[in-house]
Amino acid sequence: MRETDPVGPLKRGLEILEVVGRASGPLRPADLVAETGLARSTVDRVLSTLTETGYLRWKGRDVVATPRTMDVGNLYLSGLDPEGVLAGRVARLAADLDESVVLAVPDRDGLRVVGQSRPGGSLAIAFKVGDPLQRPFNPSAWELDDDFLEPGLVAVTIPVGTAAGPLALIVVSHASRHSAASLRAHARTPVMACVTDMEQVTAQKPHPDEARTPGSNGHLKARLGAGFLQSLDRGLDVLHAIGTRTEGRTISEAAALTGQARATARRALLSLTALGYARESGGTFALLPRVLDLGYRQVSGLTFEELARPHLRDLVVRVHDSASVVVLDGTDIRYVARAQASRIMRVEITVGTRFPAYATAMGRVLLAGLPEAEASELIGRSDRRAFTGRTLTGARELSREIATARDDGYAVVDQELELGLRSIAVPIRAAGRGVVAALNIAAPAAREPVERMRERLLPELRATARALEADVAAFTRHQPLPL
Repeated sequence: MRETDPVGPLKRGLEILEVVGRASGPLRPADLVAETGLARSTVDRVLSTLTETGYLRWKGRDVVATPRTMDVGNLYLSGLDPEGVLAGRVARLAADLDESVVLAVPDRDGLRVVGQSRPGGSLAIAFKVGDPLQRPFNPSAWELDDDFLEPGLVAVTIPVGTAAGPLALIVVSHASRHSAASLRAHARTPVMACVTDMEQVTAQKPHPDEARTPGSNGHLKARLGAGFLQSLDRGLDVLHAIGTRTEGRTISEAAALTGQARATARRALLSLTALGYARESGGTFALLPRVLDLGYRQVSGLTFEELARPHLRDLVVRVHDSASVVVLDGTDIRYVARAQASRIMRVEITVGTRFPAYATAMGRVLLAGLPEAEASELIGRSDRRAFTGRTLTGARELSREIATARDDGYAVVDQELELGLRSIAVPIRAAGRGVVAALNIAAPAAREPVERMRERLLPELRATARALEADVAAFTRHQPLPL
């Protein structure tokens, strides 16, 4: 192998991640063989490695990308936009103009979306972070386009100069609202203020120094043998180790972060550079926008239900009872994801179902995640009727139950909503937002005593909550959670 040739397993693994990442749905191994031209045995070994290390997930006989594929894209975006300051300016400009605004970076022969914000309305202009825009970009002049990407769209593209390099700020509208020239006139003053602000903020903000430090997967190699491609696993670790530094990271730094020999890290970095995922300058290596092709675009388009569903399915397989994720909606809970147990006697509830928060374990967990005054206000506004003889309806006793749930980190409701039905719930948290949802298991009360139910189910619930929170953390690093 010449020094400039990419490491074979790493190249093939990244190729499969890209194919899965741009797919509109799950893919079978045979689809990957047809798409890549690789031998079935090679595809199987790559899939074995990527599923065991958590980048892909089996869905029956198909594979899909997991939120872990967003990690390296998140590192790239964090290096570009520390603390989301540019995203905040984009959102403010979109609100001021009542038009869609896109932030993009030059990428090969076009641009790539790294942020967007759009106003409300039924005729939405929607891009996903990572979407390529096959449009030329002039970093020194405004560009007007009366036929932007598809008929009926007009756009004005404005260059933004930052310490990390040029960016493109694109204001997009419908031809029914503007021509490109009238859009420029409408947007000019707010856009100029936004560009000036962006350039000043990026000049002042220090870039973070962040990288994901991998754990050892030696046990997987020992267990899977030839089915585990260690050079692919190590190469992905090096990709993550490049981190957020826009100026890049040296070979020695990448080797130290990954625990690899310098020669091993060097081969991986040269491979990543040759394949277009990193650039080398003065002995340092930095991430390029192409890393957003490694599953980021596909996963960033998931709904919260799609994020939660695999975790619920795994939980139901382990505990043999139905599980759900709910959010607080006014004084009610609303089901947003559900997995049904295969039992003759089971709880029949569908996504979209609503129940009063005060009478459910999930609702009490969600109320416990609010400030006490806000939780008390919601209890006060609730129509607190008794569904069964066990239902708690008094404001004081409900406040005590919510305080207990806040202290314990879970809640149990025993036949308060319906006789014969018992539920146990734990919170789902998102960084910077506190409790955003609740995870529960519902089961017939007659099956076992409440203490036995708590002992059996609470550890499983908490483990599932931690796994879902990890996915939520990756998903929401640079975009909102679609509740």
